[in-house]
Amino acid sequence: MAEHPVMFRDDDPLLAVVRRHALALPEAQEKVSHGRPAFFTTKVFVYFGGSVRRGPGEFERHDTAVMVLPDAADEPALRQDLRFWTPAYLGPSGWLGIDLADLDETELAELLDASYRRTAPSRLVRRLDDPGGA
Repeated sequence: MAEHPVMFRDDDPLLAVVRRHALALPEAQEKVSHGRPAFFTTKVFVYFGGSVRRGPGEFERHDTAVMVLPDAADEPALRQDLRFWTPAYLGPSGWLGIDLADLDETELAELLDASYRRTAPSRLVRRLDDPGGA
């Protein structure tokens, strides 16, 4: 099976912002998955970059975006927000994408926090709520 081409620049300043927020979460790590940076604990909670399927074999790339798994209670409202799009492959599992140009850092941090809470083990989520505890 062929390797995915790298679809990011390691020195991208927007990636640096995502890294700063994502890697501040308990035990978060970074890896390259399908040619893009992915941040995870036991499961991925955010991808840097993504794409939208436009037709058979046709994709629109969003190289400076994040793909997140939003809080279930917030998902319906986010789907109504025109800044968000349904990413190829991950969209059917509830993931949403948004271009970083359409976010401020506070919104980015909130989206990463929500996605982290949906994917991280409960012991790590407890650390978010009680940083001095476990």
